[in-house]
Amino acid sequence: MSSRRSAMTLFSAPHDPWSHRVRIVLAEKGIAADVVNVEPGRFPEDLLDLNPYHSVPTLVDRDLVLYDARVITEYLDERYPHPPLMPVDPVDRATLRLATYRIERDWYATACAIDADPQGGDAPPLRRQLRETVLASAELFKVRPYFLSAEFSLLDACVAPILWRLPHFGIDLPKEAQSIMRYAANIFPRPGFRASLTGAEQQMRVA
Repeated sequence: MSSRRSAMTLFSAPHDPWSHRVRIVLAEKGIAADVVNVEPGRFPEDLLDLNPYHSVPTLVDRDLVLYDARVITEYLDERYPHPPLMPVDPVDRATLRLATYRIERDWYATACAIDADPQGGDAPPLRRQLRETVLASAELFKVRPYFLSAEFSLLDACVAPILWRLPHFGIDLPKEAQSIMRYAANIFPRPGFRASLTGAEQQMRVA
């Protein structure tokens, strides 16, 4: 199937923060791609054939098939270098990658556990855990205009989907989190971010 593709295709779940990360990068870079919305457990046969892990996001670029949000977003940044979303300096790049790894481990894992069973007995402690973990990063949001950077980067594309979902998870931030709220107020109105949202994600912030 991939050998017959002439356009880039992203298999993406409409609620999934990992997929959202990739959609943000596509929108920020103005990359044309066919976004195929799929639901977990109801994946089309072509996706099952392409990805041995049967997961989203999955990107198909002609003969190339990629899975894992970090792999996909770094590939997109290298393949379409303008605007750059990774720093040039090796130390800064390593710092960004390490911060991304920690966000994935500390934020995404907890958020996905909540989403898997939002009414389950584990959900309340998981919500507290995610809230406390996000709050623990409040000082970092004060350092630079974007998260650990002077410019929008792949790390912002990683952070923003979780912050967007906090109300959906029933998580509110206290007054001490003003730096995080200012950051979100800067990120969420960006045209790229607004264009990345699915209908389901838009509903997450509807009062």
